[in-house]
Amino acid sequence: MISKKKRVKVGNRETYLFMLLFGLLFGYLAYTMGINNMFSTLMNTAHELLLNTILYIMAIAVLSGALGGLLVEFGVVAWLNNFLIPFIEPIFKMPGATAIGGLTTYLSDNPAIISLVHDTEFRKYFKEYQIPVLCNFGTAFGMGLIVTSFMIGKGFFFSALIGNLGAIIGCIVSSRLMLYYSKKELGESSKEIEEEFSKEWRFIRDGNVSFRFLEAFLEGGKMGVEIGLSIIPGVLVICTLIMILTFGPANPEIGYQGLAFEGVGLLPKIGKLLFPILKPLFGFTSPEAIAVPVTALGAVGAALGLIPKFLEAGLIGGGDIAVFTAMGMCWSGYLSTHVAMMDALGYRQLTTKAILSHTIGGLAAGISANLLYHLVLLLI
Repeated sequence: MISKKKRVKVGNRETYLFMLLFGLLFGYLAYTMGINNMFSTLMNTAHELLLNTILYIMAIAVLSGALGGLLVEFGVVAWLNNFLIPFIEPIFKMPGATAIGGLTTYLSDNPAIISLVHDTEFRKYFKEYQIPVLCNFGTAFGMGLIVTSFMIGKGFFFSALIGNLGAIIGCIVSSRLMLYYSKKELGESSKEIEEEFSKEWRFIRDGNVSFRFLEAFLEGGKMGVEIGLSIIPGVLVICTLIMILTFGPANPEIGYQGLAFEGVGLLPKIGKLLFPILKPLFGFTSPEAIAVPVTALGAVGAALGLIPKFLEAGLIGGGDIAVFTAMGMCWSGYLSTHVAMMDALGYRQLTTKAILSHTIGGLAAGISANLLYHLVLLLI
């Protein structure tokens, strides 16, 4: 989703501030690594991520998208929606139809809920102050199936399940906080329900069962390709930068060689300072683990790109995966989508409150996942 642009004066303070920060960052990297090694590492890291991580995530997205298409076409999603409605209203203080938004974004990505909101047949079940809350509710489940499938594919089924529970708790915290701010800003407006939300009918494609199966399977897979392509910029740019700020030289005795995944080790130094706080809250195995949730703030696909290297280096374990799943799902790159989504919903004035609520919700998701993981370990 592309946000609207506006004209600003050339050479304003923002330009000079950007040039200063840009120069400090890359000046520090070049001074530490050497200019040639810095550029070689940047290019080699991006190349490795493209071949070994993005294509893997895209494959998962295609399979998840195909599965999601089948679940929608043959009524599993509609059945789940009817099953979840009784839990949505008392827990979230939102209409039962909200469940559709969560299921839609779980099978795709955050902005998918926007198209639902613009559908009058969906929107009519909400009071005005409840509409902005859908941004946080939908985002809390964004790319959920892909994140969960990725973690299961790495051999962490139990951790992924705990992470999903943590994301639900984070969603409750984020949505209820946003509901408070939204109601305070907009007031309680009345709603008129024209007809009861249909629990008995759903839309399907034309044709016989075989045709519908093939069409849903292929269209879902195509959506997975689109999601896979859309995460390339985030993974390559954000993940490459995070990698270079996380790891040190491949061989400290030799020094920098311009290899992929070399770096200046800045984030672990910050992580060590914060580790006494992070360890009891999130149960991180190592200071480097902080890089994953930090990356998920902007792009959950990029955050997933960090995990294989961390697993290979033995920096994370099952508890970390549970926390990463919870925070990755709940945040799912909200800093890069919330502004545009709130603008598309027509409630730009509540953007700051939405971001604040979701920041707290993501932290609650990670803390909950950590507590649940260790609680279950104790019980079994």
